[in-house]
Amino acid sequence: MSARAATAADPVAGFPEELRPAPTGVRSATRTFFFILWRDLFVTGRELGTFLAQILVEPFFILFVFGKVLGELGYTGGAFQSVLLPGVVALNAFLVGLQNTALPMIIDFSFSKEIEDRLLAPIPITLVAVEKLVFGTLRGIVASLLMIPMGFLVLDHAFWPMDRFPATLGVLLLGALAGSAVGLTIGTLAPPRHISVVFAVVLTPLMFTGCTQFPWHGLAGIRWFQVLCALNPLTYVTEGIRDLLLPPGGPRSIPLWVDLAALAASILIFGAISIKGFHRRAQD
Repeated sequence: MSARAATAADPVAGFPEELRPAPTGVRSATRTFFFILWRDLFVTGRELGTFLAQILVEPFFILFVFGKVLGELGYTGGAFQSVLLPGVVALNAFLVGLQNTALPMIIDFSFSKEIEDRLLAPIPITLVAVEKLVFGTLRGIVASLLMIPMGFLVLDHAFWPMDRFPATLGVLLLGALAGSAVGLTIGTLAPPRHISVVFAVVLTPLMFTGCTQFPWHGLAGIRWFQVLCALNPLTYVTEGIRDLLLPPGGPRSIPLWVDLAALAASILIFGAISIKGFHRRAQD
């Protein structure tokens, strides 16, 4: 092929690599998306000690006090520990995903406007919001997986059959994504000056209505509270893991297909609300 033909086929063929324009379209957006995600993961690695303290201290004390101390005092038994551990693992997946999406949003959209460098990246605004969801989900998954060996260290009757691990990982993935979607919704809709109040009002009810310390079917005698727990997406993460892990004859759990359908609906609803809110905040 002649030089003229080569130039016609590739108009930038004669330019040095560093002077060529960046690729456009889907390929460029994908590369930019993963570059932003990699930057967030790299920052997490540099702040690993802070991250581990954030995700391990609270659930460790929940396991220790409710599972170990109360067991030694005779108030709980081995059956309760088998119910508690899946609940704490689910709690960590959901809440870490929520917090690690909501709090950065509040900071990014504050007066410092740290989000602007991402909004100027050559990708759609929707993908910037999706990157926040993916990053929060990855943090939630890591936080939940770290609680499994901790449960075996703290509890005397921890029960976690490893042959169900792939399925439980799938439920945890959906749970962390649902938590991230709720977190992005909070981060984009809540006024920054009121975020401490919003967290106090939202996080505590989420923690204690997510069936992390008791099975959902056990609430049949407190019907109003059972209905309230059914409105919490965290309940379906907890119950889904218990449905996979607890042996036959143990406490009844919400069927897995119901848990998966509820989590999928939560991700779609909160994901749509949060992305719309992200667009609105980005255009302010």
